[in-house]
Amino acid sequence: MLHRLRILLFIASVTLICSCKEHIKQIPIADFFKTPEKSAFKISPDGKYISYLKPYKDKQNLFIQSLADGAEHMETSFEDYPVRGDYFWTYNNQLVFNQDIVANDGFKMYALDVVAQKMRTILSLEKVRVSLVNRNRQQPDIITVKMNKRDPANFDIYRLNIKTGELTPYLINPGNITEWFPDADGKIRLVRASDGVDETILYRPDDASPFKPIIQNNFKNSVRPIAFTGVKNNFYALSNVNRDKTALVEINAEDGKEQRTIFSNDRADVMFVEYSKNKHRVEFASWDDARPHKHFLAPDIEHIYNTLQEQLKGNEIRVVDRDSSENKFILSTYTDRNPGSFYLYESSTCKLSKLGDVNSSLVPGELCAMQPISYKASDGLTINGYLTMPLGDKKTNLPVVVLPHDGPWARDSWGYDEQVQFLANRGYAVFQVNYRGSTGYGKAFRSAGYKQVGGKIQEDITDGVHWLINKKIANPKKIAIFGGRFGGFSALYGLSFHPELYNCAVVQYGLINFFTYIKDAPPFVKPYLKMTYEMVGNPETDADLFRAISPVFHTDKIKVPLIIFQGAKDQRANISELNQYVRELRKHDVDVKYFLKPNERAYFRSEHNRLEMYTEIERFLADNMRVKP
Repeated sequence: MLHRLRILLFIASVTLICSCKEHIKQIPIADFFKTPEKSAFKISPDGKYISYLKPYKDKQNLFIQSLADGAEHMETSFEDYPVRGDYFWTYNNQLVFNQDIVANDGFKMYALDVVAQKMRTILSLEKVRVSLVNRNRQQPDIITVKMNKRDPANFDIYRLNIKTGELTPYLINPGNITEWFPDADGKIRLVRASDGVDETILYRPDDASPFKPIIQNNFKNSVRPIAFTGVKNNFYALSNVNRDKTALVEINAEDGKEQRTIFSNDRADVMFVEYSKNKHRVEFASWDDARPHKHFLAPDIEHIYNTLQEQLKGNEIRVVDRDSSENKFILSTYTDRNPGSFYLYESSTCKLSKLGDVNSSLVPGELCAMQPISYKASDGLTINGYLTMPLGDKKTNLPVVVLPHDGPWARDSWGYDEQVQFLANRGYAVFQVNYRGSTGYGKAFRSAGYKQVGGKIQEDITDGVHWLINKKIANPKKIAIFGGRFGGFSALYGLSFHPELYNCAVVQYGLINFFTYIKDAPPFVKPYLKMTYEMVGNPETDADLFRAISPVFHTDKIKVPLIIFQGAKDQRANISELNQYVRELRKHDVDVKYFLKPNERAYFRSEHNRLEMYTEIERFLADNMRVKP
């Protein structure tokens, strides 16, 4: 009897251990989607202060910390609209920051004198977009900005005095300039002109000379200037001319001829170049294939990164700001299971100090690894992506959420993604596809997506879902698709034309009609329309294609539940059309939930609205991803 009792107790303890092992802690939604604790760290040029954004009453506000005594000061206390993350320091230690006034499509720019603790409004405009082009070391009170004040369809270049608010025209756009590239002194010497299909790089040696064309390409080829080299009139650029993978090159600005290839990679495009404006040099080139990589071009910077890697093992590290002396560096770190932290590194002393976490509520060990995957599309093309499996021993027959990225000319990369981790924590495998057309894989792969937004791009996603099923990873009865903008279009396309694959869909600010999406594009997008016609389609000549693929014309095809989220102030959305689309779906007895939020654009900036949205998504997926009998 005692022996039997011992056996029963042993079995019960093993069962308890196994059940505990399989029990996964459900992390609160707020821990994934709350406003970052601290973000957008920057350092003053004199190295005496650091600045960052931090929540105050649900809005991001600007804070400053003195490095002398560590004292923190809250510089703004906005309760209506947050401070945008694109704020910056001027070279005389003034802070310039902006607010996006969503209610009236307005824009406000402020300047803060840190020492005097005085804030003033520099600009207050409506229906105008403004962004920084350059800060001026020689004239620190003057910044160069671009804005479409004169003509909504074209950006002009202005010099803005941040003390007086005086706005002086510098370069008036003739109607075809899309980008401006200043030299180290702030003078614009290179510009890019485009008619939407063909692009031209133009150069001038000084402000008194006219621009002359030096490089001409069609939209499939690209030359993106980085900075002047300081040698003759050469400049660094990222170019895919006469090659498939974008490379870092040096070009003569007088004649546009490529002088040399500095770095190239046969596996992926060079996507980013770190350039030191103080030392006038390229420090490294980076690219993504399965994971991010760097190729160093400055030995001292390579030494700093190697030193830091020893202290921050397993983290991706990026210098996000530095002081003028290049002694103090602001670093950001992240992994696939950690949204990251910020550090201050002093190269003279090799001292590394933690400044703050993006989200200290999350424990990396409780999150899930993002694994690179690849498979063959039905036409033989290799498609890459990522698969994030939920914790636990079960690796087959899993419920899956397919998460196609926005774009289509964008990509998913290895790293932390709060949506991915939220879904994986709830027990779903999350599948991300870098379908053809995605950036980073070379010119041929990108070109393979042209005119395929409703064709082979969607087939790549479908082929990926079948790959998951054939590998026994996915439970074929429990697959959802979830996306925003173009990803939302992909979700609706999947429900409409592959109803056998999906149980349900989640759509955030989805694209439902290519006709209106292109025809109603904001004025500042108009210069790119001809290129859009070549890459996506022309509403006039490709009307049959647009009608065949746009979800708005296929409300009768959707048979499974759907949930839609939309910001009423989203400039790329036609809200009346979306409202009508939802009504038509309901006429066809589609179970559709629809949430329209006032004073939100595409991304929900209000933490309250974000938490409500993901609470609804959690409930929706739980209700619709049960195995059907």
